[in-house]
Amino acid sequence: MTPAALLALTQLEAPAENRAPDIVVPAVHSLALMTVMRATASYLWPDPFSKPQYFAAHYEEAFTMPPKFDRSQPFMQWDGDNLLINVVGHGLFGSELYLRARQCRFGVVGSFAFAAATSALWEYGFEANGVRPSAQDLVFTPLAGIALGEARYFVHRATKDVRHVEWVRWVVDPFGEIERAAGTGC
Repeated sequence: MTPAALLALTQLEAPAENRAPDIVVPAVHSLALMTVMRATASYLWPDPFSKPQYFAAHYEEAFTMPPKFDRSQPFMQWDGDNLLINVVGHGLFGSELYLRARQCRFGVVGSFAFAAATSALWEYGFEANGVRPSAQDLVFTPLAGIALGEARYFVHRATKDVRHVEWVRWVVDPFGEIERAAGTGC
């Protein structure tokens, strides 16, 4: 299939695209994802994420101090986290948030806003009882989300009606394919 044919496929509007955005699927998906991420963080890094006696103090710090950003740290490690977590982890997280909203008809701007808002919920809600929110994560997560997520969305749409490449959609959007197989519709 030529690039022009793939582009033409992505520009076709299916009747389902005319429906209003569905907030339920991306919201439930994101809350489940963040719950699993938080449980994993507690297991991998029990200090500070599994110390309830410090939760209140950490939340107070999160809401009374600016987000962490230390320019003396190495590139993309301005919050003290390692490069793998900051670039790969937050990049994939943003991409997943963006793609789920995009698949549920939010459009580019709406999906970016959803990824940014959900990233803020992660930083200030799920993660703030262990560490102060990170300015880098608040900015990078939705930006990586729009870049990677839109690429994933393009590939998924380009292969939507192409026979014998269903596996590509499963590679590009595994959680979404599982959810659609369960009947979510987006």
